[in-house]
Amino acid sequence: MSDSRPKDPDFNPGDSKDSILRSADEQHAQAGLQEADVDPDPFIQFRRWLADAEAARVLQPVGMTLATADSRGRPSARLVLLRGLDECGFVFFTNYESRKARELKDNPWAALVFYWPELDRQVRVEGKVERVSSGESDAYFHTRPRGSQLGAWASPQSQVIVGRGMLDQRMADLAARYIREEVTRPPHWGGFRVVPDVLEFWQGRPNRLHDRLRYRRDDKGSWFIERLAP
Repeated sequence: MSDSRPKDPDFNPGDSKDSILRSADEQHAQAGLQEADVDPDPFIQFRRWLADAEAARVLQPVGMTLATADSRGRPSARLVLLRGLDECGFVFFTNYESRKARELKDNPWAALVFYWPELDRQVRVEGKVERVSSGESDAYFHTRPRGSQLGAWASPQSQVIVGRGMLDQRMADLAARYIREEVTRPPHWGGFRVVPDVLEFWQGRPNRLHDRLRYRRDDKGSWFIERLAP
């Protein structure tokens, strides 16, 4: 039986999501990253790249690796989600009693890494960390799904627990307690802002001769751009 469906003249049976992504990846690699093409403001440049990642349907474009270190300099890292971005920095939310929060209390410096493999791009951020205001934490908390709000109360994050059953029971108890009430933000939960003094934009290129442009603040607080060898 012949196929009577209309034919797309641009369709290639060999095309796939992977091949389409590779094509986009190759286009970015060929274009490279030139000083004349980036915005003088690294936050504007970051928003452009984040928009590109969203357009490319990256699985989790706001996912970022957060690296912290304790008072002895021993590092740890984990993935968190970017939940706010303004001219001051990058915001994420967590339990203030978690390991990362304890480390940030002792050593208030951190690094972030965004990696978008579909575009062969990476952004690195380094800077000092501060807590966001209570009002900002409250505002974001009330946008979270109810289950996530209850979870912030139920989980003693980073602490040793006897088993999964303890978490499930606490969640059930909290759901019953707040069945007709608004869930308030726990005092031990809120946001941090990474205030960068360094941002690096990395674009993959052939032969491992990648493009790396680093933004740094000068003594007057203005940003300047320098190219790094790959």
